Amino acid sequence: GKRKARDGSENAKRKHPKARPENERVKSTDVEAVTLFEVVSMGRSAIQAVVDDWIEAYITDREPALLDLISFFIQWVVTAEMFQSKEDSDVMSKMVEDLDEVCVPSLASRSLYYKLQSSGLQYKKFLAFPWILTVTWPMDMDSGEYPLVMSGMYWKRFRMHFCDFVQVLISQCQYNVIFDNYLLNTLISLLTELSASCVRAFRHTCTLAAVKLLSALVNVALSLSVGVDNNQRLYEVETAKASRKRASSQLEKIQRKITELQDRKLETEDMMDALFKGVFLKRYRDVIPEIRAICMEELTIWMKLYSPVFLNDTCLKYVGWMMYDKQPDVRLRCVLGLQALYQDVQLSSRMDLFTSRFKERIVSMTLDKDHEVAVQAMRLLMVISQSCDDALSQDDHEHMLQFVYASHRPLAATAGEFLYTKLLSDPAVPQLREEVTEEDRSRALTLARIRALTHFYTENQVVPAPARAVSGGQPVGLRWCSSEGLGFPDLSTHKPGLCTGARLVPVLSHHACTGLLPHSLRAHIRMFSLSSALSSDEEAVVIEVLVASVRQAAEGPPLVGRSSGKKVIGTKEKRPQTEDCTKLTEHFLKVLPELISKYIEDAKKLTPFLRIPQYFHMDTCGGGEYSEAVQALLTGLKAAVDRHSEAELLEAAARSYQTLCANDSPWRHLAVTAIEQLAQHWSRTLETCLDETLSDGAFVADDGKKEEILSTLKKLTTFNNTQDLSKWGICELVSKLLLAETRHGGLPLEITTEALRCACCSVLWCLNTFGEGSTSREFALHQRTQLRTFCEKCHRCLSHPEQLVKEQAFLCLSDVLVAHSHRLQVWEGSAGIPRLYTPEPRLQKALLSFVLERVFTGPEADSHSIRGGESECGTHRLEGLHRRRNLLTAYCKLIVHGVLEMSMAAEVFKQYVKYYNDFGDIIKETLNRTRQMDKMESARTLVLCLQQLYLRLKQEQDRRTPRCSGVQTYSSIKELARRLSLTFGWDRIKSRESLATIHRDGIEFVFQGFVQQSEKHSPPYISYLTILSEFSNKLLKPDKKTIYSYLQRYTGEQTINIREECWIPLIYYRASLQATAEGEDAASFISSDTNRQPSLTNRSRSPSVRQATVEGRPTCREVALTVDSQEEVKGPVDKGPVPRE
Repeated sequence: GKRKARDGSENAKRKHPKARPENERVKSTDVEAVTLFEVVSMGRSAIQAVVDDWIEAYITDREPALLDLISFFIQWVVTAEMFQSKEDSDVMSKMVEDLDEVCVPSLASRSLYYKLQSSGLQYKKFLAFPWILTVTWPMDMDSGEYPLVMSGMYWKRFRMHFCDFVQVLISQCQYNVIFDNYLLNTLISLLTELSASCVRAFRHTCTLAAVKLLSALVNVALSLSVGVDNNQRLYEVETAKASRKRASSQLEKIQRKITELQDRKLETEDMMDALFKGVFLKRYRDVIPEIRAICMEELTIWMKLYSPVFLNDTCLKYVGWMMYDKQPDVRLRCVLGLQALYQDVQLSSRMDLFTSRFKERIVSMTLDKDHEVAVQAMRLLMVISQSCDDALSQDDHEHMLQFVYASHRPLAATAGEFLYTKLLSDPAVPQLREEVTEEDRSRALTLARIRALTHFYTENQVVPAPARAVSGGQPVGLRWCSSEGLGFPDLSTHKPGLCTGARLVPVLSHHACTGLLPHSLRAHIRMFSLSSALSSDEEAVVIEVLVASVRQAAEGPPLVGRSSGKKVIGTKEKRPQTEDCTKLTEHFLKVLPELISKYIEDAKKLTPFLRIPQYFHMDTCGGGEYSEAVQALLTGLKAAVDRHSEAELLEAAARSYQTLCANDSPWRHLAVTAIEQLAQHWSRTLETCLDETLSDGAFVADDGKKEEILSTLKKLTTFNNTQDLSKWGICELVSKLLLAETRHGGLPLEITTEALRCACCSVLWCLNTFGEGSTSREFALHQRTQLRTFCEKCHRCLSHPEQLVKEQAFLCLSDVLVAHSHRLQVWEGSAGIPRLYTPEPRLQKALLSFVLERVFTGPEADSHSIRGGESECGTHRLEGLHRRRNLLTAYCKLIVHGVLEMSMAAEVFKQYVKYYNDFGDIIKETLNRTRQMDKMESARTLVLCLQQLYLRLKQEQDRRTPRCSGVQTYSSIKELARRLSLTFGWDRIKSRESLATIHRDGIEFVFQGFVQQSEKHSPPYISYLTILSEFSNKLLKPDKKTIYSYLQRYTGEQTINIREECWIPLIYYRASLQATAEGEDAASFISSDTNRQPSLTNRSRSPSVRQATVEGRPTCREVALTVDSQEEVKGPVDKGPVPRE
């Protein structure tokens, strides 16, 4: 059995010496019955005992003990369970015969062979151990399964025990055994030879053993160095004594000890040198990345522990070279090792040449694709900047600081630590008077840090969003809201953003509301205002960070690239978050009115403050004691919207009012009353202004009135977007303005667009609330009239001379019609409620004409061109493209929601290839949505699209005039058909009905009304079959046969043998239906039709133009070229060919 095999494989049942006490034995009964390998694999506790036993056995009889040790290393390559050999006696006999020539040279070097022989160790003694077969003839040289690479906790401990055994073995033998010129010479020779083996398992295991052996020898050399130094000092002490007190025998003894230790040290260094040159220099660039990583890790350890020998430019260059390694683990070991070297001040001073030579590589490693390597490279640069003053340039520092905006969170945090070290640890503080208090000094330090951070933010706005500065755990925000950053104690370790918000408030406000915050923060809230010492730009940055920190504390949104998925907050994490948000709400309810009052004149700085109420947690702060604070906040909001009319400020205020008016808000009644007062005031103001400016339906007003009307409309539009203000009759007031514009004109551009938006919001609110309760017929008719009137006004505005007015009218009309379509789905089936509004055909055509005129204009880019909008037309083109995409999206929504007939999408589908770069995603999504609505109707729309393009091209050819720029060529139509066929995807069963409809309609389009008169007389639209063939490869085999039979109804049997040039499209289309084998296309069947001899199958969709034709017949690619050439030569002779598109 297994135990019997083990007993026969090594010197088993070796008894412990009597000198060992019984209590020091580690399971002696087990140790005596198992091998050295098995004892070490038991665990760390057994290693010390088994090493002591082995040393005693080695001293007694070194030959069997050495065999045990060699067998131990071999077993680590292939464990006992893995190499139980089943070789028969013939293999053993063969090994005995060839042992002198094969076995020993393959085991070790010739020098080892002679040493073993001279020690009395005969060759055949190795035959008692089956591992020799593995050494000489491994059964599986390519096997990747051996202990060092196996996964699992057991094998991880296995490797750890192996390394510990080597360290303990050398440590226990350092006083005597390792200097006997036998043990280590044999072991070094063995490991050197096996580390060069072509077998990966030998090479990996023995390389690890060799470098660990060298590390152990380094420790021995260090011990010897300490001994030499101690004895040298002792010798100096003795020589310093007076002659009568000096003992010459003692001096001689100390001198002999020093000489002995120096000789042993020199011998140890020779063994280290042998291992370094024999193993490391050959294996540090091994093909196996694990071996390279082991070498680099141990080399940096040797440099740190034994710097006189290893820390030199010769060894450092190996680390520098391997920082370019392909494997991230190797690069990581190099960087980690260099960190340990640079952290030692004495060692870093000896690395100047290495730093200057490889600094550029280390800096570039911060951009490493492996995140851990990038983070550790950043830490290495931090250490270098601290230990070497002038090693990094200003450009290097700027490069490192940019990583505070990195998407990888640990890298950004590391860069934040560097930012704190460079900017915040010791900022430039202005000179203070001697009589200032310690509190004033702390305030000055805080101000200096804020200035340093704001300067960094304004100078390095790689990412405009200040939220990165306060992201939970992110570098800038982490330092900003920590005690190191601004000198404030932490308010909450759970939400750094909350700390930032609470600590920055005193910088901006005189408020000293100390009762709301924890005791640790109250002293700092009573500080004087630092905002007077900040510039306007610095104040703006502080405000942005303040609001971003509030949002981070309330919502904790993950930043782009810093979250792999949606994080679900558990109950344990949610509780402290709720407590923090409650404190935040309580604090800002008291502080925010003062901040709004302070910055009431500056709309840019005021806008961020108006967003803060959106992040309140009002369910925990509903007590009556906050009513006065809420009333003050509402007063501040009212003052802000009364004084300013900027769109961003009004949007922030409207959203905050919406939050305060929520159903779960304890202050809903206060907020609703406040917003009703505002709406009433604005509606009365607008009504008064209209009475003064509308005379006989015409608009006449001075600049002051125009500005007042525009400001009021902006406020009404913004608040009407969040609150239903229909009861104030806003729609009727705005309709007067639109009616005046449509009849008489003269209305300013901005007022017209705002009036359209305001009226659109009112109509949308009516559609949203209509049908929820019982509705009378009269009210329903009134709503329908209102809807129709608004649509008619928008229809008239589509012909307005100003482009912005036309675009706004189109967008408003699209939104209203889509909302109306959605409400119809709810209303359908409700008794007593009439259908509201159906768009007239004239309006539908106007919408289509607007899209064709406004969207599909400008530079045309084919589908194969590279996106180059930024370089070609710059920002202006991108803004225009964004507007055009919005318009096309609005039109496509009308089709998807059933407002417009699906056939009206044909004009959009025509532009799929022509404008693929700009609108390809929108058109493709529209195509998929229409296919989900009605597969058959969607297929007919595609047919209509292709047929309309084809007919227009034929009309241009028949006129024999130069082709218009808007007419697509035959090849472009064919390419469009190919791209449309690709949208059907790989599921042919799902789309078989649609494809069959496309083919059936196409065949009918070509042959409808055709009567064959002669072989040279073909249908006028027969070339359309080549376009139709692009959909053949999507058909299933049975469907191809069905379509082919359907084709034969129109062509008849007499057309099968026709070979006239005018019938080539039919031949090609028929061949595409007959191509059923995988990879076949129509070209191979054209060849087989024209020449009855077999031909090679063409594997490509479009054969080469140089492909030989059969009997003079064109290939499938030449069919398209022929048709294109026909449209060129059909023009007048004197004008020459029409240029191609």
